[in-house]
Amino acid sequence: MPLKYIPYFKDPIKGQALLDNFTRTLKYSGNDKIGYKLKRGMPLYEVETKEIVHSNPNLTNTESKMDANLLIRGECLSACAYLKEQGIEVDLVYIDPPFASGADYAKKVILRKNPKITELLEKENEIEMGEDFKGFEEKMYGDIWNKEDYLNWMYENLTAIKSVMSENASIYVHLDWHIGHYVKILMDEIFGEENFQNQLIWKYFGPTSTKTNYPRKHDMIFFYTKNIDEYYFDYTACLVEYDEKAIKRYDKVDKDGRKYKIYYDKDGTERKAYMNGGTPTEIFDFSGVQNPDYATQKPEALLERIIKASSNEEMIVADFFGGSGVTAAVAQKLKRRFIHCDVGINSIQTTRDRLKELNAEFDILEIKDGISLFRNPAQTMDKLKTLIQGLGENESLDKEFWIGNIMDSKLGIVPVSVPNLLDSSSKMLDMVAMNELINKGLNALDEELDVKKVIVYYVDIQDLEEMQNFIKEQNTHTLIDIELRPLNELLDEVIDEDYAEYELKRNGDIYELTITSFLSDRVLSKIKAYNEKKVAQSIKNGKAFIPISVSENGLECIEYVSLDCKNADKNAVWESSSEIKITKNSFVIKNGVKTKEFWNGKISSNKKPLRLKVRNICGDESVVILKH
Repeated sequence: MPLKYIPYFKDPIKGQALLDNFTRTLKYSGNDKIGYKLKRGMPLYEVETKEIVHSNPNLTNTESKMDANLLIRGECLSACAYLKEQGIEVDLVYIDPPFASGADYAKKVILRKNPKITELLEKENEIEMGEDFKGFEEKMYGDIWNKEDYLNWMYENLTAIKSVMSENASIYVHLDWHIGHYVKILMDEIFGEENFQNQLIWKYFGPTSTKTNYPRKHDMIFFYTKNIDEYYFDYTACLVEYDEKAIKRYDKVDKDGRKYKIYYDKDGTERKAYMNGGTPTEIFDFSGVQNPDYATQKPEALLERIIKASSNEEMIVADFFGGSGVTAAVAQKLKRRFIHCDVGINSIQTTRDRLKELNAEFDILEIKDGISLFRNPAQTMDKLKTLIQGLGENESLDKEFWIGNIMDSKLGIVPVSVPNLLDSSSKMLDMVAMNELINKGLNALDEELDVKKVIVYYVDIQDLEEMQNFIKEQNTHTLIDIELRPLNELLDEVIDEDYAEYELKRNGDIYELTITSFLSDRVLSKIKAYNEKKVAQSIKNGKAFIPISVSENGLECIEYVSLDCKNADKNAVWESSSEIKITKNSFVIKNGVKTKEFWNGKISSNKKPLRLKVRNICGDESVVILKH
């Protein structure tokens, strides 16, 4: 349950007046649902500091957080509530939210070189640098939306973002042809048409499969400001080098050797235009990222131009759908402060490691919103279908409301509803959602099913007793019983940490820890599922498939290890005293420094280590209290 709700508007009286007269420009089914949520405010949850990287561990008060760079694991809405409560305002926002593209996005999970095998191969000089490492794909997130739900979700998030923007702030929203034209109208509603500054184009390259249409090789980026006049902008960031045609137009030279061209103004007066640092453009002509760390990753050059144009040093740059952390990394390089937010643990880990290499200082926070999301919401949604005992699919059930049904010996078919974790607004079971389920979900049930009871799982609820009374008042036209169940209890039961065996030795002032064995049921289950899928495909298409196997010691399933020499409590804030990241090609990054070495299964520190953290190749982290 949220600690409280934070108003979207700085002036409660003015804000309430706006909400009382709440009207929408963009008309679509359900566009009025958002009004209730805006009146309620943003949910504020408890926030826990998970790790402090390169900063003073004693700085944990509000003042320090206002000065700190932040990585926040959580939804955009809850992150904005936290920032607003802390009095933190951002000066530049860049977001690259889901595009409503109808696609699922996955990452390639690569098994690393096993240190024990590598040691043997090194002795025999048999390591091949071009080896094709074994791996499998894992879903990162789904971008499959009902258009109306997406637009309501975006409206709420954009309003939350606006509430934490400083008075001279700018926002860039990166989308494409799928949904961008709708979001443009949303932004006119939220920020005001007068604060629309420009539409930028990111032009990129790549193969195209269509011969019946123009190729789709650009994205659009909408540039708005909080206020029409008070915003920062550096014009020189828009300048690009003159092309050959432009250079030819500057065909005259003055006595100082400067090139210029002649033009005539509206009155017919002859004027001179000199060549300067470049020609302005709103078209960003950058190649996409090859072999990205993260699906849909954007090039640093794109973010560099935006950040240079709309911020100066020490301003706060925020990305609330942070992905691989490109925005935070470029902000760090340009001496800006940064806030990175994402709901996926893989995003936080990828960004953390990227920033560590840049020697950045930051705190990692986690919003305790009442649910364990595994690595990300998309995987959790898939996992739910296996966790609800006896759950089966039923084609006669409306998938908008029911994930499936279970069979009860007395009651017969019992439809089951779960919140869509990809839509942050659905995590809170409120009166609007319940009213829709009663009036549409229950009414849509086929009479032949003779449903007597439904089960509704929820992540969070404002007041359980109030909700139950609401159900009694509203559900008078059916005899169907509605049972409410908390989803977090279902998920928490299945979270098991990985298991690591180790040897710890001291040699003078150096402590050396060797991991001798690593067991991850979560990685093994992923590999098993992948093998079964590929074997079935190979039988169907007649192509041979060699299943992925893991060695007995399992060390190839490790991506990252870290030692904490300051805190012995398992749940304390993590402070990495020494760490090793094993890259996809199995090279080692030691304390943020890249090497061409392979991992030998060891990690050392010059202080007594108290805790060990191990991250598997899928992103799950486990903490071990060390025994000496």
